[in-house]
Amino acid sequence: MSLKVTEGRLTETRVGAGVERRAFGEFVGPRGELASYAFGWTTGTESHVARLTVGIGAGNPGGASFHAIVFDNEGSYACSLVDEPFERVPEGGPDLTAIEARAHEDLPFIWWVVDRVMERDRRARWMKHWLLGSTSIQTGEVFERTEPILYVSHDADDGLWQLIGASDANPATGKLSHLHHAVEYDPTLLDVLDLQPGESAYRTGPDAPWTRKPS
Repeated sequence: MSLKVTEGRLTETRVGAGVERRAFGEFVGPRGELASYAFGWTTGTESHVARLTVGIGAGNPGGASFHAIVFDNEGSYACSLVDEPFERVPEGGPDLTAIEARAHEDLPFIWWVVDRVMERDRRARWMKHWLLGSTSIQTGEVFERTEPILYVSHDADDGLWQLIGASDANPATGKLSHLHHAVEYDPTLLDVLDLQPGESAYRTGPDAPWTRKPS
């Protein structure tokens, strides 16, 4: 059996000047191990800290729900267990405090699940770009949303993301913006948020599939 991460629902709630997003999903490991997860983040706040829950063993001895915060750690992400519960998930059990979670024999499995979810759930990639403050440069037409995004690249030299529409890029009219904001207006970008430095993707229209171009 192959490892499987299945994306579930995504909720969006207006909170002041920002939006609180909560994403849910299910995990199946290569030996049939089951876990449910939820993670969330809120835009428009000074604090760039996300939250997550992973639940295992519902109804069984040792079943539990683990809760943590997720934060920027030198260009990647890191997690820290917390006492406060975040979400209820189907495979979860009793809510563990941070001390109880650290003592749980399945904690290494929980962190392994978190890493796989961060790799494979497209919404987690979106959250990660929010955590890291990934920067994009957009053509004026894309920034003003008069043209759809047809070309995306992740520069190898400086890590900058380029978002280009039908018009040629003009450095004089380019606009800098956080990458996570672009996803709010064009959710199809979720499919290319994992481009590695030096890679790019293009499409013929806003409803066409992305074609990736390796570095």
